[in-house]
Amino acid sequence: MVLVAVVIGLLGGLCAVGFRLLIKHGNEIAWGEGHYTLDYIRQLPTWWKIAVPSAGGLLVGLIVHYFAREAKGHGVPEVMEAVAVRGGRIRPRVVIAKLFGSGICIASGGSVGREGPIVQVGCAIGSTLGQWLNVGERRLRTLVGCGAAAGIAGTFNAPIGGALFAVEIILGDFGVAHFSPIVISSVAATVVSHQFLGNFPNYDVQVYSLVSSFELFAYAGLGIVAGLVALAYVKVLYAFEDFFDASSIYPPLKTVIGGAIIGVIALWLPEVYGVGHEAINEALAGSMMWKLMAILIGVKILSVSITIGSGGSGGIFAPSLFIGAMTGGVFGNALHSIWPNTTAGPGAYALVGMGAVVAAGTHAPITAILIMFELTTDYKIILPLMISCIIATLLATRLNKSSIYTLKLLRRGIDTAKRDPASIMRRLLVREEMRTDVVTVQSDEQLIPILSKFIDHPHTSVFVVDSERNLQGVITDQQIRPILADSSSFEFLLIAEDMMLTQGFPTVSPDDNLAHVMKQQSRFRGEIPVIEEGKLIGAIWPEDVIERYNIAVFSTDAARSLAASVESGPTIEPIPGTKGTGITEIPVSDRFVGKSVSTLDIRRRFDATILLIKQKSPETGDTISTVPDADYVFRSGDVMVVMGPSDKLKHLEFGS
Repeated sequence: MVLVAVVIGLLGGLCAVGFRLLIKHGNEIAWGEGHYTLDYIRQLPTWWKIAVPSAGGLLVGLIVHYFAREAKGHGVPEVMEAVAVRGGRIRPRVVIAKLFGSGICIASGGSVGREGPIVQVGCAIGSTLGQWLNVGERRLRTLVGCGAAAGIAGTFNAPIGGALFAVEIILGDFGVAHFSPIVISSVAATVVSHQFLGNFPNYDVQVYSLVSSFELFAYAGLGIVAGLVALAYVKVLYAFEDFFDASSIYPPLKTVIGGAIIGVIALWLPEVYGVGHEAINEALAGSMMWKLMAILIGVKILSVSITIGSGGSGGIFAPSLFIGAMTGGVFGNALHSIWPNTTAGPGAYALVGMGAVVAAGTHAPITAILIMFELTTDYKIILPLMISCIIATLLATRLNKSSIYTLKLLRRGIDTAKRDPASIMRRLLVREEMRTDVVTVQSDEQLIPILSKFIDHPHTSVFVVDSERNLQGVITDQQIRPILADSSSFEFLLIAEDMMLTQGFPTVSPDDNLAHVMKQQSRFRGEIPVIEEGKLIGAIWPEDVIERYNIAVFSTDAARSLAASVESGPTIEPIPGTKGTGITEIPVSDRFVGKSVSTLDIRRRFDATILLIKQKSPETGDTISTVPDADYVFRSGDVMVVMGPSDKLKHLEFGS
């Protein structure tokens, strides 16, 4: 894995360097300058400013529509989908389609960034190499993470940020087995980037520091503002995607229209073209007027949304930096004009605003903090960055559970959070797993009968109730053992009231979830009583919760593997180590269409567990796999991957 990670890092770094060169040559062809300036763009004829992004939109639309539709958009959600439902498998052709599609889009003025495309390219390299080496699924996902880290590190000259981007956003797993190869790949990509591009920060940042401790409150306020701006950015972006997707216009023509609109906007505000480095540097230097920065916040959000929504190809990370710089710049100008002696200049707030908007949009504050540090190489700004990024993320996650990346997957019916076993446990209720055959005694029950109940029943707790089954206390086997060691206890004939615990033990309701039960079991050994309206109605056993958790873990891993490995057809594959249990793929019966999983009660009727649902994506025609919850409503064309007794699975096929 170390050697493979090095190879992926080197290839990812070369692709990042090549992508920059591709954009540079594209700029020369489109604008006549490899690194054009805003003043140069302003001098160009009006027709040129509109024709270039329109022509670029046409080329991008043709590449995406006819070669690889995964190249549409910002790329990171497609990688997350591949990791979540296809075990990390990405088509090799995505490398070529994304490089040229996004390169042309950015070079022709599309209002997008470089990081999304190069992440997707790096991940495709890692996936292709892993498939060629025929590694297992867990290692394949790690290699995809290596590709993501290499892409970010090579693009931004940020090895630490690249590694954290891969584990915090792409994989969501900080385990050492994942993290070690990813770090190695990130370092290898950075070495390549240094060799070809040099070792220097991406942005021109002056030295900023805290002027007074009062500023910490100001940066907290900036976090709130940045969080709200990021939420608006996400909503507008997906609103434009919906608008263009609802149109029946020929897809490449949509990108032409999107490019033309960008060109018209750029007649007055050429800052919206491309990545926007020059405008960001002006904001960081504090030399841009606050009115212009305020306008650019809204216009950049609009431009990115039009470019992506119309079918363009490029990242949303760099635009987030742009929007954050303008937001921080406006906030800093206002604050500095009121308290000039106790606050830093607007450039410092522009810098912190960059990280805060990224953190709020991606729900990845650690990545945002460290990437901003590596982009600027200024350690003094770390404390303000931490405050603003964390507050912005807390606000954004409170108001919108999905990030700018995961929202796209959620709209496709893919909820990555539901694939986590802990999340599955939060959806399972106590009433589904509790046992009603609990052992109870009255408070005046004597010691000998209580001992016989422990001997006759396989449990660790006896519940003390009154005549109306109101719980009064609990007697556990831990309390019984010292009594058995003392023979004098039998002489005094202890009763239940003498031995029971009246406090210090948890209770749960039937509507609590199993994740809550697991927390309670960490501080109490034994069966937990289930109480409804004060009365004992059952108990939840630790063994049952552990078994359900193991099933959840198995189902999650199986779903990921089966999404790519289960073949269509009626064959029932037996599960090794079980008797009469198998896994099969079954087309959804017409009788099930329009009904939910909970309504059909498939688990009780057929003793079967639905591992995932396969569907055809209306956009790409590829198979999308979804782990359904109880509220999932079956649609025509759905295919179930189910696990259960082989004889009952045959009945499920016919919906009977």
